Formats: sequence, C-alpha cells, structure tokens
Amino acid sequence: MSESIADAKMHYLNLQAYCSGMVEGKNGKALYEKYKDEIAVVTAAETMQVLDYLLQHYPFEVVKNIAGKLINIFYKSLKQQPWVKPAEDHFLSYLMLENRGVEKIINEMRVVVKALFSQSVNDENELAAQLLQNLNGLKSYELHYIKKENILFPFIESTFSQHRCLQLMWSFHDDFRKTLKRLEELLMHDPLKKDLLNKEFGRLFFVVLPIIFREEQIVYPVAYRAIPESAWLEMLVQAHETGWCYINPPRKSTVYKTDKGIASGMTDLDTGVLKREQIIRLFENLPVDITFVDEDDTVRYFSGGKHRIFPRSNAIIGRKVQNCHPPESVHIVNRIVEAFRNGSKDEANFWINLKGKFIYIRYIALRSSTGEYKGTIEVSQDVTEIRSLEGERRLLNWEE
Repeated sequence: MSESIADAKMHYLNLQAYCSGMVEGKNGKALYEKYKDEIAVVTAAETMQVLDYLLQHYPFEVVKNIAGKLINIFYKSLKQQPWVKPAEDHFLSYLMLENRGVEKIINEMRVVVKALFSQSVNDENELAAQLLQNLNGLKSYELHYIKKENILFPFIESTFSQHRCLQLMWSFHDDFRKTLKRLEELLMHDPLKKDLLNKEFGRLFFVVLPIIFREEQIVYPVAYRAIPESAWLEMLVQAHETGWCYINPPRKSTVYKTDKGIASGMTDLDTGVLKREQIIRLFENLPVDITFVDEDDTVRYFSGGKHRIFPRSNAIIGRKVQNCHPPESVHIVNRIVEAFRNGSKDEANFWINLKGKFIYIRYIALRSSTGEYKGTIEVSQDVTEIRSLEGERRLLNWEE
C-alpha cells in the first residue's frame, strides 16, 4: 500500500515538473520525452490539481496562455478515460445537451464562414446576415456559462479543494462574450473587414469547442464524483430560475426543494439564509426608500432613514395606506391597488422634481407563486446622479 501511495505521489510530482517546465518556456520536446509515461495516464482530477498548482506559483495570464497547450498534450489520455455518465435527468446531462446544441450552431457557422471567405463568393451581405442570425443563436449559450459560474462552480469549490482552474474557465467564458460582441460589430460594418472577421471567427471556434472538451472530460467527471447526489437536485432548482438553452427545460416534477437544515436564529429567504440583524442592515443600506403595504392595504414596513426621501414615522405601521395620503391623491392610490389586486397591472411608475433632485417612484405588485395578490411595495430613488452618467467606467476610481 505504501509503495502505491509513493508511486502516485511521484507520478503527480512528475506532472507538476512537466507543466512547470512548459510554463517556464523550457524545451517542450525534451520535457515530453522525459515525462511521456506520466502524460499518457493523466486523469481529469490530476489535470485540475496541476492547474491549481500552476495558478498558485505563476501569474494568471501566463498560465492561461499555456493551459490550452497543456490540455491538448493531455488530450489523448483524457479522452481514453471514460467516465460513467449521469442519468438523463441529471444537472450535468442537461448541460451536455446544451453543448450539443451549440455545436450544431458552430458547425452551421463554419459552413457559412467558409463560403464567405471563398474566392467565388457573390453576395457577402447575405452571408453576413446569415452569420448575424447564427450569432444571435449563440447569445443564448450565455445561459450555459451563467449556470456554470453561479451554480456549478460554487458546489465544486465546496467539495474539491484544488479548484482554481475554474477561474481559468471563467476567463475563457469572458473571451467568448467579448468575441461575440466584436463579431457582431464587424458583421454590421459595410464594407466587411474580412481580415478582422477571419481572426475573430478563429477566436470564437478556438474558445467554444475547447471549453466543451474541458467541461466534459475534466470538470464534469471530477464534479460528478466529488459532489453529493442531493446537491445536484439543488442545482436543478437553481437552474430553473436561470433558464436553459437549446433544450426542453427539465420537468418541474424533477425539480424540488431539499431540506436545508436552517440553523436557529436564521431566516430562509430561498436564495440565501440570513440573521435578523443582517436583514435589517441589508434593507437599511439599499440606496432606495422602501414602503411595504400588505394585501389588506395595511402599511407593514418602511426602510430606515439613511436613504429616505419621503418622511415616515413608526405611527404609520398598521395604518391603512389610504390614510397615509392627502384626500386629493387617495383616488390614485386606490386605482393602483385595485389594478394590482385584479391582476390587470403589475407596476406603476412616476418621476418628479423635488428640492433640486430627480426622484423616480415605482409601485410594484407582489404576488404568490400562483399569482395571488400579496401586497405592494413603493420604491423611491434619487436618480439625479444616475441620469447624468455617460460612457462607461470599468475600473475602480475612488478619486473622482
């Protein structure tokens, strides 16, 4: 047993040495010859572990630039190591079906791209329009990446300690997003800048398809073994809100809540579990003025004074909302509440100038999961500064 453990450790250390040498720019052919026996049997888990090691010892961008090459070298071994796929109604199975959908779009695009760059092309505009249509189809794939980033990755992080390579994958997701945006701009340019288009389509194809391989031959096998069965059901619950692409969504009967085992003193908010003090602080610091009126037209809550626009006092709690307005405007309140109650409207918006500030006021109907009216929230916000914003700010600048 001890010899087996020692051999496994040496095998992993050799993989580390090989990958480190590649990152440091050493002779790739010599490194391969030295470590080819280790490369021939590398597993999905070892791939994640060695990338995790690299990210702890080398700059992120350096590792990102070499990651594709390393995985290509590991390709044969990873491909030859089959893993038992989950059942059809499993979270991962649905993700893999989405991959089949995007592969179909990519294959269609390749045919059109080839025609666009052929010598005998007659109507570039028609082909560009077709590619724009394909791009619109690719935009739905964003839902796939959102589910990975916000649902799958957190569960992997909590069950597989050497998970830093997920940040690499997220960065490649962002490359996909940027490439889609650039392609859309280029395809709408007249005349077409075909040299730039050619480069961007190359980037698109060399991002989407490799990510699929890395998902299905590295990340998914590791996740399937590491994450407990009950957690996969919770992922389906969360994905129901995010949505799916290219497939029929899972039946609602397969998506149900699991027992979260809420600790004493905590409140289950469905999308989180918070202490009473945390809930208070959260509402007090939202940059809006909030009032809640229940289904019986009774005021039940208003937020604290930090961002309050209209005066409030605790005396209004338990008071009918109609009594909180002057007689001249009560008819408007009643009209809003009645429209919310009968379901003909879900929102009423107003904006006013008040003491040199531009105030945006929204009344929003609250409904149960079956559509039953459960009250109204009034949300008021000073949007004076927001209205003046122009351009973009993508970097933190606290000096302004």
